[in-house]
Amino acid sequence: MLLATLAVVGMRTLSNRYERTVSREELLAPDARQPRTDLDEGLNYLLVGTDRRTDSSHPDQRSDTILIVHLPPGMRQAYLISVPRDLLVTIPSGNGYPGGQDKINAAYEHGGGGRGGTRLLSTTLTRLTGIRFDGAALVDFTGFKQVIDLLGGIRMCVDTQVSSIHTGTVFQPGCQQMNGAQALDYVRQRYDLPGGDYDRQRHQQQLLRALLDKAGQTDLRGDPVKLDRVLRAVGGSLTVDTNGVPLQELVVALRSLPADAMRGVQLPSYPQTIGAVSYVVLDDAGRGLFGAVRADRVPDWATAHPRWVTRL
Repeated sequence: MLLATLAVVGMRTLSNRYERTVSREELLAPDARQPRTDLDEGLNYLLVGTDRRTDSSHPDQRSDTILIVHLPPGMRQAYLISVPRDLLVTIPSGNGYPGGQDKINAAYEHGGGGRGGTRLLSTTLTRLTGIRFDGAALVDFTGFKQVIDLLGGIRMCVDTQVSSIHTGTVFQPGCQQMNGAQALDYVRQRYDLPGGDYDRQRHQQQLLRALLDKAGQTDLRGDPVKLDRVLRAVGGSLTVDTNGVPLQELVVALRSLPADAMRGVQLPSYPQTIGAVSYVVLDDAGRGLFGAVRADRVPDWATAHPRWVTRL
């Protein structure tokens, strides 16, 4: 979706200068990788967001955000499928981890974070869903703060009052302008929200949409200095695996994606306490969603399950 942000502001090609700002890694494990990516077919990308907070002494933390981005054939729609971080899954062995059941966001940690963590997470997801991915992006969400500030902030609509457990800030209901620190603080919250982590997932989806909107509204092409800073900030926050597709070809292909055609999808599931530990458990509709992704029938699934779909 960050690549789509660049497309929105009219970037048809990326110069070598900006190509070099984006790190490249083989983020997908072999068994989670689509053998060949055809941009004319339905595409599935894995987006993993990490959040290294300054108050943490650990070099790597569990993945804070896990999104499956599904683009039906034609790239006129995009479905952002949020995977609950507490989803109970079977994580295969890797990086010295013997394998076993755990919350899905632990796969990133068990894999050692970074490239290894994303590879183990991709294998875990593929074994759960049957979906092979056309690419992946590892996003440092702390880097998002700089991007948002360079764009002059973004407009977020708060639907219910929430107090930050990190900063003590109280976010009041209503649409409001937020800087990078405020926006990231808001979308991290899940406690005291009616839907708990489901609301947090929806807020993260809204942040991506708001970022796309602001990039489209900002005349970056008319301000070369700001354009340079934004592109460098975006590139510095990203590690990508495009499955062999040149980055500029992917950006050009995404230029036809309308910002108002984005849908947020919550994975059908329910909370359950097992052994005094709180998990999220997949239900039959969730398994049906994964089948729809594999068959390129997500629009039909979304029509049949409106409860789980939000227009962003």
